[in-house]
Amino acid sequence: MYMMLIEKSKTYNKITKKVIEEHIANIRKLDDAGKLEICGVLKGYPGIAGMYILKVENREEAKVLCDSEPLVVGGYATYKLINFLIANRENNYLL
Repeated sequence: MYMMLIEKSKTYNKITKKVIEEHIANIRKLDDAGKLEICGVLKGYPGIAGMYILKVENREEAKVLCDSEPLVVGGYATYKLINFLIANRENNYLL
């Protein structure tokens, strides 16, 4: 899995309703395709808008999805793509 950490650009506060609608449509598309584990807004972290946890085969696929995010396409945000390893009972919490 990969985490897309969405970072606000200097124009973030100029987002239009149309871009927000495109952003939500993109979230739905990712969810419908089974590529979205979870997403959400990160409150209290200046400069950070939110994040996606993507369930994809490889980093290249994750990058394509991140690059097509409407907030990124419109220049309202940038992102960091981070490898995300789940720690759970099945993998002994990565020990």
